[in-house]
Amino acid sequence: MNLILQGFDKAFSLILSLDAELFGIIFLSLEVSGLALLVATMLGLPAGAVLGLKKFPGRGLVVSVMNTFMGLPPVVVGLFIYLLMSRRGMLGFLGLLYTPSAMIIAQTILAVPIVTALCQSAIVNVDPVIRQAARTLGATPGQVTVAIIKEARYGIFSALIAAFGRVMAEVGAILIVGGNIAGYTRVMTTTIALETDKGNFEIALALGVILLAISFVVNAALHLVQKKGVIQRA
Repeated sequence: MNLILQGFDKAFSLILSLDAELFGIIFLSLEVSGLALLVATMLGLPAGAVLGLKKFPGRGLVVSVMNTFMGLPPVVVGLFIYLLMSRRGMLGFLGLLYTPSAMIIAQTILAVPIVTALCQSAIVNVDPVIRQAARTLGATPGQVTVAIIKEARYGIFSALIAAFGRVMAEVGAILIVGGNIAGYTRVMTTTIALETDKGNFEIALALGVILLAISFVVNAALHLVQKKGVIQRA
């Protein structure tokens, strides 16, 4: 028990002293996950909109695949990217292995199915009356699409928040493709694993506290968005 209390005491001391190494790791984590979410949004939101608004052959299969990929094992994604980007891989000439770029790619692959599937679900669940009313008022197909997406905005925000929470907590894939290099590819989750193995519990606990705080904010934001969406629909 004393070990835990001492660890928390040192952890909060590191946080309050604005330790450069600690906050460098935190900022890199936020940068990598933020960029991954941005790319995933640019890819997943249009894909989810198409799946939610259009009917075409194979649509059900694509939706099922996206739902399945929401549970992609991170280590499998990491292994796949590693094989592609290693020296003997198809993309080895790019030299991206063990760089933040490889980590962003890994997190993007994990986030895209979540954004796509949840955005598609949010759009499909929009009341059909909205579409009918827009058409009755003479709206163009583009205007109808905008009206539906606007109505589904809370579900879409929830999808983005859920995807961010997923990538922030990721460790397996980024450990494989990033290499956990100090000052370059070392992020919060990989540092926690490393420092715990080394017995440096103060750094691990400090990052654990920060990661829990971020998770709390993300989940609180998700709850507020969902609650606001429910109230508006009521």
